[in-house]
Amino acid sequence: MTKVLLIDDDVELTNLLSEYLTEEGFTVEATTDGRVGVAETMSSSTDLIVLDIMMPRMNGIEVLRRIRQVGDIPILMLTARGDDIDRISGLNLGADDYVSKPCSPGELAARIRAILRRSGRTGRDGTVEEIKTGALSLYPSRREAEWRSTPLELTGTEFSLLEVLARSAGQLVSKEEISLRAFGKPLTAFDRRIDVHISSIRQKLGARADGQPWIQAVRGRGYQLLEG
Repeated sequence: MTKVLLIDDDVELTNLLSEYLTEEGFTVEATTDGRVGVAETMSSSTDLIVLDIMMPRMNGIEVLRRIRQVGDIPILMLTARGDDIDRISGLNLGADDYVSKPCSPGELAARIRAILRRSGRTGRDGTVEEIKTGALSLYPSRREAEWRSTPLELTGTEFSLLEVLARSAGQLVSKEEISLRAFGKPLTAFDRRIDVHISSIRQKLGARADGQPWIQAVRGRGYQLLEG
C-alpha cells in the first residue's frame, strides 16, 4: 500500500484527510510538526508527502528545502488560496504540485494519484499495485487495464472512472463521489460526462451471461461495478 505522510499543524483537517485517504486505500501517517516530518521522511519509507506551508517552528518551505537536499520523494504542497509567492517558492524548490486550502479530500486524493502516476512510484515493497475484481485487473501506476487477461483499451478519463468503481466493487458509488474521486472536483448540474464515459466502458466490457451490463446504474443514485 502507498504510504502518505501528512505534515500540517491543522489537527482537525489532518484527521479528516487521514480518515478519507485511509478509506481510499492509502497508509497514512501524520504529524503537526515540520521537524518531526523531516525526521520521519529520513527514517522511514514514505511514498508521498502532503506538506502545509504555514506551520510554526519550521514552515513548509524549510521542510521542503531540507527534504530536497537528500531525496526526490514526491511532495504535494498545501497553500493558502491566492498565495502566489509561497506557491512559486515551493515549485521552484522542487514541489511536484500544490492544492489551495481549503480543499476537498476527493481533490487531494486525485492529485496524489496523479503525482504517483507521473513519478512511476510503486508500493514500498517494489511491487506494482494491482486492483483486481473478477476478470478485471487495473494497474494504477501504469494506467493499464486487463479484462479477461486481455489488454483493455481505455481513455484516461475512462480509466479514472473505472478505477473508482473497481476500488468499491460490489458497492453503489454516487455520481457526486465518482466526480470527486475521479476528477478531483464536485459534480455540477446537468453534467453528463460520467454517464457518457460509463456507457463507453460498458461497451468495452461487454455484457454478463444474463445479458446485463457489468456496470449497473441505480437511477438517481449512482453506479455499481458488479463482482464475479
